[in-house]
Amino acid sequence: MSESNEELVKRIAKLVKQNKELKEEITRLNNLYLKLQDENDNLKKILSKFQQPTNLASEIEDQKTMRFQMATVLFANIHGFSRISDQINSQKVIDQLDSIMFHFDNIVQKYKIEKIKTIGDTLMCAGGIPQKNITNPVEVVLSALEMIQIVDEIQHQSENGKIWEIKMGIHTGPVTVNMGGNKKNTFEIKGDTVNIATRLESSGVPGNIIISANTYELVKEFFTCEYMGKMPIKYHGDIDIYLVKGIKPELSVNEQGRIPNELFRTRFGLLQFNDLQEIILDRLEKELPPYLYYHNVKHTVDVITEVELIGWGEGVSDEEILLLKTAALFHDSGHIISYDNHEYFGTVLAREYLPKFNYTNEQIEIICELIMATKLPPKPKNLLEKIMCDADLDYLGRSDFIPVSNTLYRELKEQNKIGSLNDWNKLQLKFISGHQYFTQTALSLREVNKQKQIERIIQLIEPEPKNL
Repeated sequence: MSESNEELVKRIAKLVKQNKELKEEITRLNNLYLKLQDENDNLKKILSKFQQPTNLASEIEDQKTMRFQMATVLFANIHGFSRISDQINSQKVIDQLDSIMFHFDNIVQKYKIEKIKTIGDTLMCAGGIPQKNITNPVEVVLSALEMIQIVDEIQHQSENGKIWEIKMGIHTGPVTVNMGGNKKNTFEIKGDTVNIATRLESSGVPGNIIISANTYELVKEFFTCEYMGKMPIKYHGDIDIYLVKGIKPELSVNEQGRIPNELFRTRFGLLQFNDLQEIILDRLEKELPPYLYYHNVKHTVDVITEVELIGWGEGVSDEEILLLKTAALFHDSGHIISYDNHEYFGTVLAREYLPKFNYTNEQIEIICELIMATKLPPKPKNLLEKIMCDADLDYLGRSDFIPVSNTLYRELKEQNKIGSLNDWNKLQLKFISGHQYFTQTALSLREVNKQKQIERIIQLIEPEPKNL
């Protein structure tokens, strides 16, 4: 071994020691900072009782601090400097570590997770910030599995053999986020969630992912996990911890459980649908015209519920349920743009949003066809369109048909699209008498009651006055 290489190894060893000392000092200072921050927050609360903020700086400071009730923090640490020997090319080792960290950055971006900070061989990132979502625990565990795979692949290709090992701790809970930066937002997170994730990593097993019970409950449908026992956490007592073994066999394309298959993506899509639904329903709540007494948020939620009910009754697949629910979510969203031809405008909004939630082009086309199938009169071409049409007109066979029908009359009346209530009842009688449910599930659930509604409408219609 050359003299220059020996010097390099000695320098690395020295740096490792210094790095360890610095990390211990950082931990001590961080704990002190958190304590002082808490005291500062308490003082601010007390002060706010006596005076209001008097300058713009105070208001801006408040705006940059946000509280997230469900974020998932990943704390990862790469170990390996202790395995460097005289026979190993030191520069290649450093390059290898740089390559690993580069891939980690790409993985974090792939799963839309925020990298909080990187210090040497330590990485901290968080899912669920700054955009709230319900999927962040699954995305963070997926990213952790992919990080382990990258470390294994890079070392498998290396002539130096296995040097690096990675320890990971993951916990889900509330965090406080301080946002800063002018051109690009930077994030600083604090709270017990961060401390617990750090504690899980420090007590973890190299090459494995340790998660808390909080995270386990949110990801157990997707991953095989092994109970490891309890871990003492300051101020929290003993908490249950789990070892992530990999993606469940039926949801993975390989035996190692590292790569999700189509069934995984579908079930993840069904989970992610909750985030999409919240966004669209919130927009409908804010932007739908006030005269939409029938085509409102309640109707959209009703149709989402019914497509799932009828879909399961007709035995469709998980993916088809996802497509039906998504189409139901958007089928009346076009009313934001126009009352007439709203089905088409619903497809426009669907094409705008769905690529952001990883729907494929093929799925988007099917969803748009399902939306257009609700255009009256219904003419479904396949089972999914039949389910969609039956769900959209489910109210025709419900016991609340008359009051629901009256909301549609009121909606049309305010737009001068209909005459008297008696004219409306005649129109409804003609429509419902000619209507048919297309699926066996809807026929069994609604057809009998629909016939009763026809009898009720007949009783409501006033006879035409006789000419004298």
